[in-house]
Amino acid sequence: MSNTRIDRRFAALKDEGRPALVTFVTAGDPDYDTSLAIVKALPKAGADVIELGMPFSDPMADGPAIQASGLRALRAGQTLARTLELVRSFRATDNDTPIVLMGYYNPIYSYGNERFLAEAHEAGVDGLIVVDLPPEEDVELCLPALKAGLNFIRLATPTTDDKRLPAVLANTSGFVYYVSILGITGTAAPDATKVVEAVTRIKRHTILPVAVGFGVRSAEQARALGRVADGVVVGSALVSAVKDSLDVDNRATARTVQAVTALVAELAGGVRAARAEAAE
Repeated sequence: MSNTRIDRRFAALKDEGRPALVTFVTAGDPDYDTSLAIVKALPKAGADVIELGMPFSDPMADGPAIQASGLRALRAGQTLARTLELVRSFRATDNDTPIVLMGYYNPIYSYGNERFLAEAHEAGVDGLIVVDLPPEEDVELCLPALKAGLNFIRLATPTTDDKRLPAVLANTSGFVYYVSILGITGTAAPDATKVVEAVTRIKRHTILPVAVGFGVRSAEQARALGRVADGVVVGSALVSAVKDSLDVDNRATARTVQAVTALVAELAGGVRAARAEAAE
């Protein structure tokens, strides 16, 4: 696989000399219509790649903010089928921005792997991140996804040593997602020095872009990580922006979409400044 939207976007950004801003929001949070409005607004605000969280009742790798967003979406009636419909609606007006579905295997397995992959490809999904399927289970979903034309993006962590890394990278495509902290999402800030070492080490094993996430909350952090990584992933900060804009009943307000896009614009500024500084 070498010509997906993800491949083309990272190649274009490399030509521009800057890293990608990868934004994560939970599909259906706080409701379907508001979620779709947020996703449609992300590219103009500065997002280069969009990760859509597939809500799940037992999100073991997610911190409190993303857990809460998933529960809000589930209570509002979000399902995997509605998440695919959200992607279809997004694609009606945007055929360029890469969309990655991120989450856990249980909803996909319950939906049916073959059905899910066919419908995801048809809807306009470009890649998958399924955090609880290790490389040893690639035959289960990873290899069928690649065959269906979807990138399968794997996570590398601070504990992924040189012995383990080749297995993690074996069938990875699109980009490598480096988890910059130990633990769940949104609970600590990444150490830029350690990230530099990790990204450098991963790049000795692969030509794929390396995006860094978990714990990025500010433009300054995005700028620091963007100096060394091919992409910066922000999730918990964005779903927290959604939460902070809601009314007392967790319903969307007139501020909800703008709260997210304003933060994305700030983060995009940080990411773009990073490579400009590096070029000086």
